[in-house]
Amino acid sequence: MFHQLVNHNHDLRRLLEKGYAVGIDSGYLMIRDIPYLDDQRQLQWAAFVAKLEFVDKLTVKQDDHQIWFSGSIPHGLDGKPIPNLAGGPTTLPLGEASKDVVVQRRFSNKPKVTGAFRDFFEKIESYLTIIAGPAMELYNASPYSFRTAEKMSESVFKFHDTLTSRAEITDLSAKFANDIVAVIGNGGTGGYVLDFLVKTPVREIRAFDLDLFHVHNAFRSPGRLVEDELGKPKVDVYRGRYDNFRHGLKFERKCIESSSGAELDGVTFAFVCVDKGSARSRIFDLLISRRIPFIDVGMGLDRKRGPINGMVRATYYSSENAQRVRDKGFAEMFDQPDDIYRTNIQISELNALNACLAVIRFKQLRGFYFEEIPHYQMLLEIGDLKVVGESEL
Repeated sequence: MFHQLVNHNHDLRRLLEKGYAVGIDSGYLMIRDIPYLDDQRQLQWAAFVAKLEFVDKLTVKQDDHQIWFSGSIPHGLDGKPIPNLAGGPTTLPLGEASKDVVVQRRFSNKPKVTGAFRDFFEKIESYLTIIAGPAMELYNASPYSFRTAEKMSESVFKFHDTLTSRAEITDLSAKFANDIVAVIGNGGTGGYVLDFLVKTPVREIRAFDLDLFHVHNAFRSPGRLVEDELGKPKVDVYRGRYDNFRHGLKFERKCIESSSGAELDGVTFAFVCVDKGSARSRIFDLLISRRIPFIDVGMGLDRKRGPINGMVRATYYSSENAQRVRDKGFAEMFDQPDDIYRTNIQISELNALNACLAVIRFKQLRGFYFEEIPHYQMLLEIGDLKVVGESEL
């Protein structure tokens, strides 16, 4: 992948050919072996880090005038801090393959004439002149080591995750690296849970559903409808939609029953997205027996006032307290044949909202989102759009 990127981008190739220590990792360009002077005019070495903006899988562009630096404050030949470097102390989490680069500062210096850099070659050359120039003159130090760091942090995504690098949240995204997540039921809410998880860097996603994909499913399913999908198993439909996006996807056309232990081997978290109480009960038995933490979702809707009203629910069952939460009776364990949810199909926004509550709660548990109150039960009423939570067992 490293050589493919270099070969498809003229500015990266020019950096490599000139002798810069080029590396690419986690959506960032690394230029190691940059010499500079510290406050004692002693020679030090650091790295430049710049954010990559991917246009497609193999094409990048340069889109700002800022750069990160892994050294201390660079000084000039006069022993004073180099002027005109706006910015200051900062940190930046990087990938596993870049542990040797510890960002300490961010700099901002625009080209005087154009106000913007044409490409990465011009950007690196400009910052090199400003920051490394004094060290190159005083010590005859060279940044042209012709050393490349071809190792890149592994990713589950088939496209570069520039969302994470743009938002500078590499450290938070890494919290999902060891998760194997099961999505049991790929209907309305389960389809949206699956969609959100596909874009989360969990190691593996296992999706389970027995049913076929019909027209009514399309009205509460993320993504475009391809007519050829109708009548196919849901798991095949979703496999076709997401297989080109990431690795680590497993789709199985089956129900999860009390005897389905092998299917859940290694699973670290599960989402239960079924609308039949009897099926939910069997799934709960299995997950609790295997001490797999999970979130169960559900809706309770009615037309007592004419327009549809009711609640959407997300309930968290930890490995320690799952049975105690189950005993509170939040989730139905028996089938309700007159449930309006089974006849009114155009409620995709409620499915998505239900999935959002569940996935946000999961990400809180992993430390990706801030958690002020550790709720195990969340209810959102349609009428007033208020979320009510319970945290005390």
